[in-house]
Amino acid sequence: MSRIHLAVSLAVSAFLASTGAAFAHAHLHAASPADKAVTAAPTEIDLTFTEELNLAFSGAELLGPDGKAIKLGDGVLMEGGKALMIPISAPLAAGDYKVNWHVLSTDGHKTNGSYGFTVKP
Repeated sequence: MSRIHLAVSLAVSAFLASTGAAFAHAHLHAASPADKAVTAAPTEIDLTFTEELNLAFSGAELLGPDGKAIKLGDGVLMEGGKALMIPISAPLAAGDYKVNWHVLSTDGHKTNGSYGFTVKP
């Protein structure tokens, strides 16, 4: 391979590597309570993502053991905009809960998902 082809290949590779992060989606990195955790009743849901979030278009829903939505407070961004903290407005009873989350990263990509945890008696 000639030096020109090698230089062009390296330049293109470097460009693609540097733009890959700019087009990434916000993936759930950590959650508290964690997926499948058996825990005391939490007072908040903490979701940490791989990218910064747009708070206006990010949030979560908490479903109780009966499948009904639990009242949550307003979410707050933390950790440089990558963590979403949502207070739980009332104490949780023992049982299985499901968190449905949706976020919009600051680069404009939407992602969503769900997980569950159990509050022990």
